[in-house]
Amino acid sequence: MKITHKNLKQGEVKVLVETPEDLWYLSQIIDSGDSIKGKTPRKIKPTEEAEATKRMVFIALTAEKVEYTANTLRVGGKITEGPEDVPNGSYHTFSVEPGSIISIQKEHWYGYQLDRLEEATETKLAKIMICVFDREEAYFAIMKRTGAEVLMQLKGEVEKKRISTKIASNFYEQIIKQLEQYDERYKLDYIILASPAFWKEELYKVLKNDALKKKIIQATCSSVDEQAISEVLKREEVATALKQERTSKEMILVEKVLSEIAKKGAVVYGIKATEETAIAGAVEILLVTDTLIHKLREENKFATVDSIMRTVDKQKGKVAIISGEHSGGKKLDGIGGIAALLRYKLSYE
Repeated sequence: MKITHKNLKQGEVKVLVETPEDLWYLSQIIDSGDSIKGKTPRKIKPTEEAEATKRMVFIALTAEKVEYTANTLRVGGKITEGPEDVPNGSYHTFSVEPGSIISIQKEHWYGYQLDRLEEATETKLAKIMICVFDREEAYFAIMKRTGAEVLMQLKGEVEKKRISTKIASNFYEQIIKQLEQYDERYKLDYIILASPAFWKEELYKVLKNDALKKKIIQATCSSVDEQAISEVLKREEVATALKQERTSKEMILVEKVLSEIAKKGAVVYGIKATEETAIAGAVEILLVTDTLIHKLREENKFATVDSIMRTVDKQKGKVAIISGEHSGGKKLDGIGGIAALLRYKLSYE
């Protein structure tokens, strides 16, 4: 995402959407009541008798509904400004996609919203491939801002009756060939090579492509399946490669919440308990899943969670919006979709 204009005194930021991942960020930034402006296609009838024709027009509207899916963002609301033949007060929906330019105007920009905007406009998102494998199969996944997307599963041929620590050489070659193809396609920055036992070291020894070798970070996983990809993201070995990746940071935060819950530490979860601690000024880090946000918006019940987020922000706490697409987000959704790491442990006795 690229910011083309920014005037926080007037509450306005104008952005150019560059990637599908930018749409996720905008879905977390745009609130009901915001003024959204930009050029957009609309069917217009010059007269009652004439057929409607679609043309690009400049429209401003007050956002009422924000709908996000993997590749689309739709923002609908009542028109406040437009051409003469588009009446104010009528409804319109912006379909935002890569290449779109829109202005967002708010009465107040909260810190967590500006943080999201800054994160989305970082110059570069590291291109990371994760390959988890053993002597029988391999999974390949590419990192996106919304999590890891599995691209392929590769099956090897081994003699299961024979107890051997040797992996079939042709399966090594298949994995290396696939990695080379993905490297050429995605121009990878890092390749995380993970396996149980010593398979990763064995493959690395026979890898002759020096350019590919420089990109590899070795890690250990306990199994070879899609769940292993989530496991690898939390390993210390990959922290360097993933330090700019939102997914890794989010999963670490969720694991910290679960750890604190297990030892009855300084943590709360659920809307009611989190609201109480936010009002008390005890929240250091608030975690909310985008799944919960979208659900409550759809049900017109977002006001309480929105108030919690704003309260924490005003009290200089951190607000972390967690993607529900990765395993960390799913775990957080499993305990209500909202939790808070506290500055100190509260006693309700």
